[in-house]
Amino acid sequence: MKSFEMNFDGLVGPTHNYAGLSAGNVASIKNAGGVSSPKKAAQQGLLKAKALSDLGIPQGILAPHLRPDLSILKRIGFTGSEEQIIEKAFKQAPEILAACYSSSAMWTANAATVSPSADTEDGKVHFTVANLNNKFHRSIEHELTGKILKATFPDKNYFVHHSALPGVSHFGDEGAANHTRFCSEYGKAGVEFFVYGKYGFRADKPFPKVFPARQTLEASQAVARLHGLQDQNVVYAQQNPAVIDAGVFHNDVISVGNKNVYFYHEYALLDTKNVLNELQSKMGSEKLHCIMVPASEVSVQDAVESYLFNSQLISLEKDSMAIIVPEECRSNKNVWNYLQKLITADTPVKEVKVFDVKESMKNGGGPACLRLRVALTEKEINAVNPNTVLNDKLFSELNSW
Repeated sequence: MKSFEMNFDGLVGPTHNYAGLSAGNVASIKNAGGVSSPKKAAQQGLLKAKALSDLGIPQGILAPHLRPDLSILKRIGFTGSEEQIIEKAFKQAPEILAACYSSSAMWTANAATVSPSADTEDGKVHFTVANLNNKFHRSIEHELTGKILKATFPDKNYFVHHSALPGVSHFGDEGAANHTRFCSEYGKAGVEFFVYGKYGFRADKPFPKVFPARQTLEASQAVARLHGLQDQNVVYAQQNPAVIDAGVFHNDVISVGNKNVYFYHEYALLDTKNVLNELQSKMGSEKLHCIMVPASEVSVQDAVESYLFNSQLISLEKDSMAIIVPEECRSNKNVWNYLQKLITADTPVKEVKVFDVKESMKNGGGPACLRLRVALTEKEINAVNPNTVLNDKLFSELNSW
């Protein structure tokens, strides 16, 4: 049976704005107060999704959330008509109102963690919606995100949906932004790779000192249990606290993987050598291509400014991949020089494709932030809600809207 990796991109909502809500995200803070263009943001995202669809990558679209979230404002004491609630909040608590207007659900890499049927005990695709409890504006997303995912993947014969983990820092969960999967083929059993920033219950373990670690080991372990994953097919690794303090708030800002390729920065992880050895050991006879980007060529600052690692690695042919990067990678001399060298090296990555997603980038979200990866068989793809699958008709309708 054929299998595919399908990308589900978030459609940018009409209240996309730069409120500077995300401490630890350099771009979010740097561009706070800037003027946004929700229309341009939505069109940029759609163009990227359509381009990948045209390359043969199955592509879906997830709806934006309703904003402002008046239910939250009512829960914290604002009353009256919708107009009165917004006016009162603007005068009394503008920071909270800004959070309730956030369109951050556009970054569907944070929507959930997904395990394909080839990996799970019951042979179904499992979704655990992320609690995103580290930031208020994101912590209000998981209930509606869960409903959207259930409507997108409705067939209980193929899909299992889990609620968000407890909404406390001990179980901080940021979804697929801290998770990837290595395999020979999407439909075959693989190794699921969970990267965490700190231990939730062990203050004696390493943790960042400047910015918060948003993912805990305990959250990653809980997701693996919920999905029925086997220990021999799971690897946990701690992100380097120093790079979190440098603005790498998610692992997908410092590394990315696809099939048998792991593309990572020299300083991405703690105990890198042992982590890579464990990954290769659990991959068995399938060779894992580990592409390490040295700090001498691309600094952590270069990586954060360009979002080199917040890219999409896509399989174009059996043994050939392309890397989907934002325009900012071309603007950074060190990063662009490295990419030109990469595609001529002895690795599966043979092509660079550049996209303009500046509206998202200004808030700290690159191409990888905008998509949730879901490995599916043909039968499972046929069970996906067809109204969410991107085609020429849907692209035209959404782009016109």
